[in-house]
Amino acid sequence: MIPTEHTDPINAKILSVSEDLVAGFQRQPFHVIAEQSGVELPIVLERIKAMLEAGVIRRVRQTLLATKLAHGALVAWRLPEERLNDAFEFMSKEDPFSGHVVIRSTDTEVSGSGYRLWTTLKVPQGESLEEHADLLKRLVGADEYILMPANGVFALGVGHVRRKGLEPGAKIEAPAEMMTTTVVELTDEEWRVLLALKGELSLDEIVENPWDARAVEAGVSLERFFEVSETLNAKKVIGRFSTFLEHVKPSATGQKVTRFNGLFHWAVPKGREEEAGAEVGRHHCMTHAYWREGGPRFGNVNIMGVVHGTQKDKVLEHKAAIDKHLAACGIEVSYTNVFWGGRSEIKPSEISPVLYEEFHQKYKDSAQVI
Repeated sequence: MIPTEHTDPINAKILSVSEDLVAGFQRQPFHVIAEQSGVELPIVLERIKAMLEAGVIRRVRQTLLATKLAHGALVAWRLPEERLNDAFEFMSKEDPFSGHVVIRSTDTEVSGSGYRLWTTLKVPQGESLEEHADLLKRLVGADEYILMPANGVFALGVGHVRRKGLEPGAKIEAPAEMMTTTVVELTDEEWRVLLALKGELSLDEIVENPWDARAVEAGVSLERFFEVSETLNAKKVIGRFSTFLEHVKPSATGQKVTRFNGLFHWAVPKGREEEAGAEVGRHHCMTHAYWREGGPRFGNVNIMGVVHGTQKDKVLEHKAAIDKHLAACGIEVSYTNVFWGGRSEIKPSEISPVLYEEFHQKYKDSAQVI
C-alpha cells in the first residue's frame, strides 16, 4: 500500500514544495518538485498520483493569475437564512464563475454579520461583474451583495503542510511586494495555450512530461507550447504549478489538513493601504492578503487576508501578532474583525467568454431557482 496521508513523512516533504512553491510555468514541474523536496522523481510521481486517487489531493493544475486575465471580486451576500444552503449549492455547483464559496460567521454581532455567504467571482474581459452578480442575486433570492475587487495582492499561495508549526509573527525579512490587478490582453494563440494549460491534470498526466497532450489540445507543437507558455509567464499571468490538498473534508482515515480558516479584516488610514498590506503579506501564515474596499457595511475595511489552522486559538494568535506588528509600524487600525469559514467549496473560476454567454442565455428569463 502506498501511503496517502498528508502526514506521511515523504508525502509531507513533497507537499511542502508542491502546494505553493513551484512558481510560474515549468516545462517539467514534477522534476522541480523532486529537486526541491529531495525526493526521487519516480516516488514523487507515485505519491502524487496515489494522493490524487485517494482524494487527499483534490486537484493538480497550473494556476493562473486570474486578476490579470479577468475582472474579479470578493462578494459578500446577504440573504434569508432559510435560503443560505441552497444558495451555497447553486453557487458552488451551477455557476462556473463563482470560485471559493464559503458560509461565514463572526464571534460577535457586527454590522456585516448578516452577510453569511462569501464567494469569489470572475467574469471574462469586457463583461460586467455587476451584470453577473445581479443575475445570481435574482436566481438565489439574495437581498443584497457587496462587490470587493482587489486593488492589490500581497500574498497568494495555500501551503498548508509548509505552514504547520509556524510561530505567530514569523515573517519574511522585507515587506511583501504588491501585485497589481491590471488586465492583460492576449493573442488568440496565447488564449488557446492558456486554456489548454490551466485544466486539471488527470491521473494519466501525472508523468515526467505532462504537457504533451496539452500542446495537441492547443493545436501547436510542444516546443511552441513551451514558448507561448513562457511568454505568458513573462506577462505575469501564470501563477504556480500546484497540488491542492482537500483541506475541508476529512480523508478516508478521518484526518483533516485544517479545521479553521479566518478571513481577517483591517481598516487602515487612507493612503496607507499598500504599506499596510505589504506588512500583513510578509507574515508566513497568510495564504491570501489583499487590498479590498469593504465599505461602511464592514467598518470601511481595506486590508483583508486569510489564515488557516487546526486550532482556533492558534489562528487568533497569528492575528494578534500581525495586529502588534502593524501597531509597531505606526499603522493605526480603526476596525478589525474575523469572519470564520464554515461550509465551503473551492474550485477554479471559469474565464471563458463562450461559457459566460451560454450561462446568461440559459438563465436570462429565469426567476428564482432555489
